[in-house]
Amino acid sequence: MNLSDAALLLAAGLAAGTVNAVAGGGSLITFPALIATGLPPVPANVSNSVSVFPGYVASVAGSRQDLPHGRRLWSLLPTAVFGTIVGSVLLLATPARAFELVVPFLVLGATAVLAFQDPLRRLVGHPAELSPRRRTLTVQAMVGLGTVYGGYFGAALGVMLVAGLALVLDATLARVSAIKNLLSAVVGLTTLVVFALFGPVDWAAVAVVAPATLIGGYVGARLVRRLPPVVLKTVIVVFGTVIGLFLLWRALR
Repeated sequence: MNLSDAALLLAAGLAAGTVNAVAGGGSLITFPALIATGLPPVPANVSNSVSVFPGYVASVAGSRQDLPHGRRLWSLLPTAVFGTIVGSVLLLATPARAFELVVPFLVLGATAVLAFQDPLRRLVGHPAELSPRRRTLTVQAMVGLGTVYGGYFGAALGVMLVAGLALVLDATLARVSAIKNLLSAVVGLTTLVVFALFGPVDWAAVAVVAPATLIGGYVGARLVRRLPPVVLKTVIVVFGTVIGLFLLWRALR
């Protein structure tokens, strides 16, 4: 790795950490940067998943005041770990082409769910109107699906988690974003362990990107707490749409 490669990865890590904390999708900054330094796609994807973990931890630290307390939050973590392991195994064991074609539609669909959250709630029922059992099962299903995706390809994980959780949780968007940060950190830790043991990680690239995401993640999480809900929702929807269209273009070119 030369000096220009290191500078590119450092800048990408700072930007990705901030974006992940605010809206999710920062991996679409670091992943192309890793490709640009000469890494093949799979090692770049694996190295990227390991690199962004510190940024997720910093996001949790920055948004900890918005995290809910109680057993219900912690009951989501085993589901997140299991889902991430499933996604990671899929990445290491199956061809990526089919999933690459599906991913853009997942991202665009998640963004649409968040954009049309209120009409959809009128159709499926407001979270406050659901029975405790149904609400618990729905939240667990959302977390499971989101973390399978995160284990396979983490870009736009935050958009997908925010969209799903905002639909089934009766909470402010800032609180949903804080829960998203915690779940993303769990996904990051799980992928770090799996890929460190079994994946082709480029540790030199990780050593540059990871500290940068740590700084960016904390800054982004503090920024979220200052944004009005309408602005935060608009940022996430716009960013999710851009990510989805970019992934679709890349898959079809």
